[in-house]
Amino acid sequence: MLGLLKKVVGDTDQRIVKKMQKRVDQIETHIEDVKKLTDDGLRQKTEEFKERYQNGEKLDQLLPEAYAVVSEGATRSLGMTPFRVQHLGAIALHDGDIAEMKTGEGKTLVATMPVYLNALTGKGVHVVTVNDYLAGRDSEDMGVLYNFLGLSVGLNQKGMTKLEKQEAYNCDITYGTNNEFGFDYLRDNMVLYQEQMVQRDLHFAIVDEVDSILIDEARTPLIISGSVDQSTKLYGFADQLVRYLKVDEDFTFDEKTKNVQLTEEGVNKTERYFQLDNLYDQDNVQVNHHINQALKAHQAMVRDEDYVVDEDGVVIVDQFTGRLMKGRRYGDGLHQAIEAKEGLPIQKESMTLASITFQNYFRMYEKLAGMTGTAKTEEEEFRNVYQMNVTSIPTNEPIVRDDKSDLIYKTQNAKFKAAADQIEELHEKGQPVLVGTASVDTSELVSNMLKKRRVPHDVLNAKNHENEAKIIENAGERGAVTIATNMAGRGTDIKLGNGVRELGGLFVLGTERHESRRIDNQLRGRSGRQGDPGASQFYLSMEDDVMRRFGSENMYNMMEKLGMDEDQPIESRLVTRAVEKAQQRVEGRNQDSRKQILQYDDVMREQRDIIYAQRKEVLESENLSSIVKDMIKRVIERGVQAHTPEDEVPEDWDLEAIVRYMNGTVLFEGDLSSDELWGKEPEEMIELINEKAKAYYDEKEASYGEEMREFEKVIMLRAVDRKWMNHIDQMDQLRQGIHLRAYGQNDPLRDYKFEGFNMFEEMINNIEEEVVTYVLKAEIKENVERETVAEGEAVHGNNTEKERKKNQKKQPVQRGQTIGRNDPCPCGSGKKYKQCCGQNAG
Repeated sequence: MLGLLKKVVGDTDQRIVKKMQKRVDQIETHIEDVKKLTDDGLRQKTEEFKERYQNGEKLDQLLPEAYAVVSEGATRSLGMTPFRVQHLGAIALHDGDIAEMKTGEGKTLVATMPVYLNALTGKGVHVVTVNDYLAGRDSEDMGVLYNFLGLSVGLNQKGMTKLEKQEAYNCDITYGTNNEFGFDYLRDNMVLYQEQMVQRDLHFAIVDEVDSILIDEARTPLIISGSVDQSTKLYGFADQLVRYLKVDEDFTFDEKTKNVQLTEEGVNKTERYFQLDNLYDQDNVQVNHHINQALKAHQAMVRDEDYVVDEDGVVIVDQFTGRLMKGRRYGDGLHQAIEAKEGLPIQKESMTLASITFQNYFRMYEKLAGMTGTAKTEEEEFRNVYQMNVTSIPTNEPIVRDDKSDLIYKTQNAKFKAAADQIEELHEKGQPVLVGTASVDTSELVSNMLKKRRVPHDVLNAKNHENEAKIIENAGERGAVTIATNMAGRGTDIKLGNGVRELGGLFVLGTERHESRRIDNQLRGRSGRQGDPGASQFYLSMEDDVMRRFGSENMYNMMEKLGMDEDQPIESRLVTRAVEKAQQRVEGRNQDSRKQILQYDDVMREQRDIIYAQRKEVLESENLSSIVKDMIKRVIERGVQAHTPEDEVPEDWDLEAIVRYMNGTVLFEGDLSSDELWGKEPEEMIELINEKAKAYYDEKEASYGEEMREFEKVIMLRAVDRKWMNHIDQMDQLRQGIHLRAYGQNDPLRDYKFEGFNMFEEMINNIEEEVVTYVLKAEIKENVERETVAEGEAVHGNNTEKERKKNQKKQPVQRGQTIGRNDPCPCGSGKKYKQCCGQNAG
């Protein structure tokens, strides 16, 4: 069955390649005409193509002639002329697919043709590499060709200024790493002014080593993390103040909605305590927020019901199951407010400010293509996730590499000894050896064994990309021995030195099998480039991690029964096939794991798209008044509907609660009374309150004019950024514990979607409430400026936050946080604590 499937897949590839051969014939016909052009004539073709595209000609129609121009341009500027198979790969890339081309087939040159063609649109093309060295090398080397043809080339690297990045992105072609492109996208959605954005719309990207970036790194998100509120003192001051505030007199508490709001008297006390002119001034957003959270902690959060206090501090109680949710924290500063309420140390918390996976970042490109030497084993995933087919491009010269059967030993000691013997023997013969290891530890173990045998060698474990590439380039010289981790040296060819062909070419020696066949194939593919001779062989042992996972116990028992010596290996194609079948099973499990991660991340993607689109609209809009007015209306609707449920008679509606809420958000104290609402339908109440709020807004707009426009942007950006960052953190915490729902026969993914949607809806409601409250109540100062809510740090990794928390020294839980004797008295008198309520303390 497997053989039949391989035949079908192979036949499909052959049909695709055969179809593409006709287009290659067209390219070669145009090359004959293009050769007659002068250098200037060749350059002028670029402007001609751009004009034809603008006049409606499709890129597919331009392809044969454009590829011919690039081919001739490469011959003249680089001294490199593409082969027919390279044209085939270039066609696959333009079609938005993956070109699987063996090592040494010239993928870097292949990419120049679709890059040039798609750059004619003026929308920008991104060429994505796995490290900065390759990005710099390729932009410089291929930049000669692009500049020769009249196109601009930019290099996007870490540490560049915004201006430098903007210049790089505004070029026709931009080279950079997957990390940097992804981080720039996240940073662009955190800027305060539109002109601070660096990226243009994501048009077309060609990803080099596409399997590494879109498969191997798919589970590792890009994260920008930072600390939103560095000071914890404010939580303590807010807590001390609210202890003196009285319900109904200084604040109102709505049992139904758990909403807490300061009254006018409470606002006055707060302003006196913190020595503020206006609590609703935009400079006092943090103070106001801390007061609200402290009130919630005291009024809405009940100890031993909503949370408990134990040796770990404040621990949340799951409202559905009653279980303790260790490790989870309330967001938006509520957890810290409860810590202050309970007299515990207030934990500073680093938050995720923005995050995205490579899967979701690269799926945003209008068109995506990729190249690698090994992608066919993951074709199903590429097709399902990225809508990219994998086309295997034939090699320019037949592969003559000798892929030997695996050698399998009983113990690791025997395996490494045999491998070292083989390396020493090959070195003495002069044949270069590339030793592939799965980890840094193994590379150092082999290195130590070779040092004892006085075999000179280089060790690569991907710590220095620039040196790495240079060492890999020399790995084919006579007598060279290079030890490298499996991923080291990707993107760099190993060329054979003088006399090495006669010695058998490069010998690739793998010290263990990877759980993915693709990684093993990459290692093999280092040898036998462009028809060169070469050989590859894997040395395995029954004690290898992979072999143990593949159920090698039966084989080990067989070796024992046969009385085989430790140093005597089994060499069998049958064993090799058994290992490969087991690898296929592991690949399937890994694929399922990535699929599940993507399903969860898609929930965040939908929410992120909405927030980023709305944020961009705020940045681009000249006038937000219509958006603010819509928000005011929605806030009023929700406030009225919460207290006028359809299943209650009007006599039971809590009109006082509506009055308290409206006077605290969109109106001022005394502006609305329950008598005005009595006898009205909910729609009539909404209309009445909206007219009052609109009158306030219109009056303010008339008074401040254009200053109002910038003020609204400042308020809206601050609210969106702070609430969104908190929401990301909350969603991350929800996701960490959601798998436990499976024990209750619930579908964790369905629950995550449902609860995530509710949390997102609540966040949007909170944003709108905060925006309208400040727009209507805050005074506008001159020269109001936008401020970042938090400074972020770019991090690449899944467990960064966990690791950071794990490494922090755990502090013992202590009680008794008190206000300082010289601090302002919480009662609001304006006196120092020691001269007022603190006189009788202690």
